[in-house]
Amino acid sequence: MVGWGRALGMDRVVLVDDTIAETPWEQDLYRLGVPEGMEVEFVSVTDAARRLATWEAGPEITGLVIGTVDTAVRLADLAALPAINLGGVHHRPERRERLPYVFLTDQELQSLLALAARGIAITAQDVPTARAVPIEALR
Repeated sequence: MVGWGRALGMDRVVLVDDTIAETPWEQDLYRLGVPEGMEVEFVSVTDAARRLATWEAGPEITGLVIGTVDTAVRLADLAALPAINLGGVHHRPERRERLPYVFLTDQELQSLLALAARGIAITAQDVPTARAVPIEALR
């Protein structure tokens, strides 16, 4: 968040995760990575869907961080997401490397392609200065 937050001039970062929204000690760990002066919130998927339009319409620049592809799909089913950036999806045994910083199962890739087919712009970009890679290139 340090690199993205500063590059995009974010005033607020919102971490969307049902578990972390209810776990204060995990929230404290995530706060350590947020630049000084940037507001941070921890919300459930339902709360994020309810508040998304308000964040978009407000004067503050807000970035959402979503921890899993499944969470992104759930949020997209509840609210109009214009875009999703895969800034880093970490390795797990069942995942395959699509880019050096993006590892996805075939099912996760299919879920993201389905979101793209609905009109959501989905790209992979690990840092703000890197070239955005369209989801279709990760097949």
